[in-house]
Amino acid sequence: MARNCIVVNLDRCTGCFGCEVACKMENGVALGERWSKVFTVGPVGEYPDMTRYALPTMCQQCENAPCVSVCPTGASYRDGNDVVLVDKEKCIGCKYCMMACPYGVRSWNAAEKCTLCGHLTSQNKLPACVKSCAAGARFYGDLDDPDSDASKELAKYSESDIHTLQDVGNHPATRYIMTSMIGQWQDRIAPADHPHTAAYPVAE
Repeated sequence: MARNCIVVNLDRCTGCFGCEVACKMENGVALGERWSKVFTVGPVGEYPDMTRYALPTMCQQCENAPCVSVCPTGASYRDGNDVVLVDKEKCIGCKYCMMACPYGVRSWNAAEKCTLCGHLTSQNKLPACVKSCAAGARFYGDLDDPDSDASKELAKYSESDIHTLQDVGNHPATRYIMTSMIGQWQDRIAPADHPHTAAYPVAE
């Protein structure tokens, strides 16, 4: 089964929020909601050894997706391409999926989320956020296909430069590339007061 996901090269990402805008426009995401979110990590450390970088987040297409396993109606499910999606007709609004997601990427509008733009990729087109990335920092493809754009970009870097959001047994598929040129990858940091300055939620 394919492991389709998005790879984000943080060495290139400028934190312009273009991916957020492209996602909202392509998918008609409701006002006040975001399927794609760009946070700012840091600054952390002490001068002059400090790290600060943009961290775009979206559905991580987890191998063991907790949002799927907790859904009582099967509204959160995997399609034939193994992509985690939401069936609005089955959603009862219990919000269990939102509580189960370790990264806070589920939105409340019939519990919608990033779909990897399946309506585009099914036509061999790129997801809107990938196509619209002005810095060329986003890549889409199957991690198990060495000829995919995602795999080719990952192949340029050592394992020490490739990261995921903290794995709590869910095995996120999304990969982030960040070298020492940018700073030290922060595996998990506490959220700050401002909505754009938290890496992702920290469970109590």
